[in-house]
Amino acid sequence: MAIEIMLGTNNDLYEIAALYDDLNDFLESTINYPGWKKGVYPTKEHAENDINEQTLYIAKDGDKIVGSIVLNHEPEQDPVKGKWMVEAEVGEYLAIHRLVVHPNYLRCGIGVELLTFADKFAKANNLKAIRLDVYEGNSAAIRTYEKCGYTYIDTVDIGLGHFGLDWFRLYEKLVF
Repeated sequence: MAIEIMLGTNNDLYEIAALYDDLNDFLESTINYPGWKKGVYPTKEHAENDINEQTLYIAKDGDKIVGSIVLNHEPEQDPVKGKWMVEAEVGEYLAIHRLVVHPNYLRCGIGVELLTFADKFAKANNLKAIRLDVYEGNSAAIRTYEKCGYTYIDTVDIGLGHFGLDWFRLYEKLVF
């Protein structure tokens, strides 16, 4: 399988929305590690906004979108200013959001390829670090981030307790 990663476009919107729905259906029928809910998060509207901001990247296997990732400079919240490994203002680091892999492609290395793409993107843009937050119950994602060299920083409340998502782990990877 040869995965190609590229910027998502409006032509990809419906397939990305279907990817989100397929993953949420799968999570609902198994263990919902990230706590996502179909029709709530992530949705077509999230994808549309990310495409318009040119922050959504897709992973394709041939003509099929098998994963996606959002790369921008905006944290969900920056509650631990000063606790990061490197001092960096917004714009000096890359933030990862909505890393998604189609259920038929789980455990095929797509997530690792998307994270590798993020590494290359950060280096090419002379950023200091890559940061992300992940729900503390998302053990599969946590294992992947740690395997890819991300360092645990802290566990914080980012304000999603009303969804049953009280605590999020913050991770950072320095860019060399």
